[in-house]
Formats: sequence, structure tokens, C-alpha cells
Amino acid sequence: MPKQPKYSSSLHNSKQSTGGRPLIVLCLVSLLILTFYLREGESGPIHAARGAVMTITAPVRSLGSVVAAPFNALGNIVSNATASGDTLSELKKKNEELTAQVAELSEAHETAERLEKLVGLKSTYNLESTAARIIGSTGDSWSDTVVIDKGANAGFEPGMAVCSSGGVIGQIIEVSPTTATVRLLNDEQSGISAMVQGSRAQGMLSGQADGTLRLEYVVADAQVSAGDIIITSGIGGTFPKGLPLGTVASVERSANAVYYSIVVRPASSAENNEEVLVITTLNDEQRASEADVADANSAPQGVDPKKDAAANPDENANE
Repeated sequence: MPKQPKYSSSLHNSKQSTGGRPLIVLCLVSLLILTFYLREGESGPIHAARGAVMTITAPVRSLGSVVAAPFNALGNIVSNATASGDTLSELKKKNEELTAQVAELSEAHETAERLEKLVGLKSTYNLESTAARIIGSTGDSWSDTVVIDKGANAGFEPGMAVCSSGGVIGQIIEVSPTTATVRLLNDEQSGISAMVQGSRAQGMLSGQADGTLRLEYVVADAQVSAGDIIITSGIGGTFPKGLPLGTVASVERSANAVYYSIVVRPASSAENNEEVLVITTLNDEQRASEADVADANSAPQGVDPKKDAAANPDENANE
């Protein structure tokens, strides 16, 4: 048997040893290109070449994304469909928990905003007050009232004014150790000494049977216009002077009438509020001045505008 030449093995090894050279050369070339790419500016030839390639291949890549999108969506559907019952139940539970957390955070945010407005009202008017929460309504066809969660134990007494963040909403009429009943402004039995902020015209803000508010006993020669702000006058020592009550919605005057007929839009309502302030003490600055009392006493009193209008039916018909 003839022997194989010894040089064949060394030749085979030589061929194998040269197989990795192209790879090494490509790596070196790539390294050099990367080095030049990092060193050259944005306007360099390599950057320009890269931009040209990206521009040319953009339609192809966009088409590839469009073609692949349905398959990706189908893959997600298949993945969801083949998920185990335990996995789906866990995902559903997590979704419910996240939904509950979002609702809780939203409610906390709303509450924080309302409390911030209450604190702002208290600070602006320097009110000596105690916070309470509306917990129910006792309104019926004869009255319009709400119940708050504090009473005599918190120092509340009948007659104390109650405010929301927007202004006055009513006053306490009954107390128990732990609750109090608040008569709202639009209750038919409600009446608060008030005045027009701009002209200082004095009147009485009264609730009506139809649930509206009217500023009564404002003399017809006073300056009153729609949009004027109505505030507490401080007369009577129950409500601090200057608290918002509402704005004038309309002003009318019948022929030969002594008083205006003024409809007032309330500044706030119990329906849109949960937290309130009960004003427990008034300081001297919050009470009506002697001049305010004198102005109120000098105005004509004792004439009901409705009766006055009814006494002149012919003149009203000609109005």
C-alpha cells in the first residue's frame, strides 16, 4: 500500500487557516468606517451615504411595516385566545384594581380642590368657623334643608351661617348633639339682610315657593343692574358682612312701584358641595356699621312689592 505524501496534511491545514481572513478584513474595514463616521461632521461622505440609503429604503421599510402589522395583531389575538384561564382572570383582576385606584385618586383630587377653596374662603374673609360635611337632605314640598354631620358638641347653635366654597348657602335652624339642620337660601322661609355690592343698596334676600331667590325691598331709585353681585350686609349680626350670596339675574320695575322686582342667581348651592363652613363667631369688622344700619332704616319699609303692584292693575297693564 503506497504511503500518502506528508505535505498533504500541511496543505489542508493551510487552507483551513486562511478561511477566517475575510472575516477579519471585514471587521477591520467596519471598524475603520465606524471610526471615520464618528469623527466626521454631519455633512461628511459617510453620513451622506447613510442618509441616501435610508431615503431609498424608506418605502420598502414602510411597506414591510404595513404588511407585518396584521400578522402582529393576529399574533396578539392568538396569544390572548390561547392564554390560560388563570392568566385572563389575573389580568381582569388587575384591570379592576387599576380602575378602582383611578376612581379613588380622582375623588381624592376633587375633594382636595373643594377643601382648598374652603380654606381660601376662610382666609379671604377671616372667618371664625368649623368645617362640617353634608350627610343628607330633609327637603320636601314645604321646606328645603340639609343635614350636616356636626351639632351642639361642636359648638353649633341655631342661627349660625353656613357657607360653601362659593359663598353662603343657608343657616342652622336646629341642632342635636352630633348633627344640625341647615335651612337653604331658596327655602320659602329663608330671609337674609343683603345689599348690592356696587351701589350698596339695601334689601332682603328671600327664598320663594318656586325655589328662586329674590332681593326684596330695594327702592326703585337705587342703582341695580343684571350681573351685579349681591352680598351679605352684616345687619342683624348673624352673617359676616361681604359674603357672596349671588348675582342679579333680572331687574324689573312696575309702574309707580316703590321697589324693584329683582331675581337673584345663587352663588353656590348645597347640591354641588359636600363640605361646608359653619361660622361660629363674628368680629367687629364683620358686623354692619352704624351707617349701614342707618341707610337700611331710612329706606321705605313695610310695603310688599307684590301688594303694591296688585293695587295698581291698570297701570301694570300699561307698563
